[in-house]
Amino acid sequence: MLVKPTEIISIKSNLLSMSRDFDYFAFLDNNHYPSAFSEFDFAVAMGAEQKISCKSGHAFNDFQKIYQKHPGWWFGYFGYDLKNEIENLSSHLPDRLEFPDLLFFKPNTVLLCKNNKISIYGTSAEKIILKLRSTNPKIFEFSLRKQKIEQNMTREEYIESVKKLKSHIQHGDIYEINYCLENFMERVTINPQNLYYRLNEVSPMPFSCFFKMKNHYIISASPERFLKKSGTTLTSQPIKGTISRSDSYVKDKQLAETLHRSEKDRAENLMIVDLVRNDLARCSVAGSVKVKELFGIYSYPNVHQMISTITSKQLRGLDFTNIIKSTFPMGSMTGAPKVEAMKLIEHYEKSKRGVYSGSAGYISPNGDFDFNVLIRSVFYNSANKNLSFFSGGAITAKSEPFKEYEECMIKTKAIREMLGMS
Repeated sequence: MLVKPTEIISIKSNLLSMSRDFDYFAFLDNNHYPSAFSEFDFAVAMGAEQKISCKSGHAFNDFQKIYQKHPGWWFGYFGYDLKNEIENLSSHLPDRLEFPDLLFFKPNTVLLCKNNKISIYGTSAEKIILKLRSTNPKIFEFSLRKQKIEQNMTREEYIESVKKLKSHIQHGDIYEINYCLENFMERVTINPQNLYYRLNEVSPMPFSCFFKMKNHYIISASPERFLKKSGTTLTSQPIKGTISRSDSYVKDKQLAETLHRSEKDRAENLMIVDLVRNDLARCSVAGSVKVKELFGIYSYPNVHQMISTITSKQLRGLDFTNIIKSTFPMGSMTGAPKVEAMKLIEHYEKSKRGVYSGSAGYISPNGDFDFNVLIRSVFYNSANKNLSFFSGGAITAKSEPFKEYEECMIKTKAIREMLGMS
């Protein structure tokens, strides 16, 4: 089915509105960023003929078994606390959202759009095409009764913890750590579809996604790829380095150059690149791990980001769970050394990360996959009415604690605006 470029916006709108008809639904959108290297411009998964939902323990093994029994398209997420299954770690922090650590579903219907050509696989293709051609596209308007956004620590507590983490760095316990705080709203009612539509309008990102899995919702404006498999090629694109944009063209160019030259951001980025190289080496052919781009500067609506690209050739005979376990959680959201950093994260953070800093995406019928990093994302449980979004940054020996807090606020600016806050 060929569509005109002018029809894309209304088609996306109609597809998103269809999520209300399904208990399980996923919408993945690269927002036409050429740097995304995506297999499609957007993908939609509707309904669930198979699903798996479980806590950390035997999640990877259980998922591998059901995938082998029911191969095909699978959409879902890996939560951060699967770390406890991969390493000898634990999680005992408060959890407001109560999401499973792993949740995937095999959809009844998959829709893919590439270069204005839409392909539909599975059931109800004719019915879906009729809805796509609707002359009355759904209009999404988001409004929310003003309600205070809480934080699980004060500005002063965050800054004090950063100082303590810098002390760990100075004593040689770690080199770098990703430290996060949780923003949350309790007993709040939202329209998740409308929130995603508006968030994607003001902050379109190359790894944006909307997931509905019964009462669990992921509303993401992620700029970061965790890991992609295409044939035997693995690609990871960690982000480390952020600076706000300016409305002034000249000032904006200067800010991008400032980020590119920043010794602190380069040091942060390089440490994570080395960690990713080490992770990929565990599941790749010897000598195949390459840094394709180092310290690339990419511009998004609200920020400039420093992104590096690492590729490798996967070892033969590995299934996708082996590859994920070799590289998860992603280094950009933990630190280095990874295990020690995760122990300190558990000690100093105040809330269970859950899905945040995990990864959402898909696995295709041929075993290829593409997963983002779940940052710049809202998580909502429509059963207990709790909403959460996290923010954080990399702490190094050169970090200035108050600036780290300011960076947290910059990263969640678009989400705060959507929720009616400044």
